[in-house]
Amino acid sequence: MTDVQQERRPETPAEAEGTTGLFSALGKQLKLLRERKGLTQKEFGALVGYGPDAISAMERGVRVPQPDMLVKADELLEGGGLLGAAVPELKEAMKRARTRHPEWYRSYAGLEAEAVEMHHYCNQAVHGLLQTEDYARAVFSRRRPLLDEETIERRVADRLARQQVFDKWPSPMCSYVLEEVVLDRPIGGRSVQRGQLKRLLRIGGLRNVEIQVMPTCIEDHPNMGGAFNLLTPQRHPQVGYTEVQGFPRLITDPEEVRKIADRYGIMRAMALPPAESRALIEKKLEEL
Repeated sequence: MTDVQQERRPETPAEAEGTTGLFSALGKQLKLLRERKGLTQKEFGALVGYGPDAISAMERGVRVPQPDMLVKADELLEGGGLLGAAVPELKEAMKRARTRHPEWYRSYAGLEAEAVEMHHYCNQAVHGLLQTEDYARAVFSRRRPLLDEETIERRVADRLARQQVFDKWPSPMCSYVLEEVVLDRPIGGRSVQRGQLKRLLRIGGLRNVEIQVMPTCIEDHPNMGGAFNLLTPQRHPQVGYTEVQGFPRLITDPEEVRKIADRYGIMRAMALPPAESRALIEKKLEEL
């Protein structure tokens, strides 16, 4: 693989311009207070509205806690103002924070972060924004050619950092069409698969998210060209994004975007409705 090809994939973690230390320190304080209170990550997450994987990422400094969450955590964990006092610095740090990606990815990452609508079609694996930490690590660990451990951890950190898009307000409207085989493929093993299905149910329960499953038994399919994303950035036209064999493409031509959106609309009509999709995911979870 050439150096150019290697650069075509994101390899650097979400980093901040002089703010990494702050995020790391907040994570350590959060963990210390939580453990002192005798709460597990799952128990604490339920109290503040986050999953255990998100709490874990915050405590390790790879995911930034939102200011309102920090204030609530201070109260619940009886921090005595320790966490709340950091809110002004946190807000300033979040303004300066930048996610470092290779040049090809920066435009897309910026559009994703400011999108008011996001629509995704997945045919091989669960979309990155929906992945658990264990699932993401399994995906990167099994790719070829092999990645070194440092690169794997950096890519996992990047993926978790991108998931903060679900935390912002106003929240973007999101929809996903997942091929049924995506739910059945045990990437990382049964335990990881079980955790991933639970996360799909959790994220699918958000008011701004709809997850639909495309049954494998469907005979006709309007899209055999691979996975894609459709994003509508704030005050900008909708764009498309695809990546095949490591070669990314940001699609801005209105006619091309219209064709992709048309195919996506047909797929949503053919896929199971959100409620039926949720029931199918629950059934598969019970059968594991």
